[in-house]
Amino acid sequence: MFDDWMEKYEHIIELGKELPIISETQKTDENIIKGCQSRVWLHAEKEGENISYSADSDAIITKGIIALLIRVLNNQDPKEIVKAELGFIDEIGLKEHLSPTRSNGLVSMIKQMKVYALLMQQTA
Repeated sequence: MFDDWMEKYEHIIELGKELPIISETQKTDENIIKGCQSRVWLHAEKEGENISYSADSDAIITKGIIALLIRVLNNQDPKEIVKAELGFIDEIGLKEHLSPTRSNGLVSMIKQMKVYALLMQQTA
């Protein structure tokens, strides 16, 4: 879809602008994703059988990355989120085009989304 990484970054940043923003009341220390270079807040709630995520970040690229993950995992059954294979991340080369700290942050975002899903799966 894109010829170079600058176009991919621009697209990721645009995704961040469309992110379902977390409410200010959810911007708590409890909702901050540990392991990210930037501050990233992630909130999850169960809506019927599915999980709905909202998030925000103080960095535009990080905001785009969490938006990309939400786009893929949002409104899914917790069991599907827990077992989701996110191979597209490697296919598009996202990890290798991020700094090591941002790459670690990406892993932390995925982990936290799956932890929320696992917890909600257990309480179902």
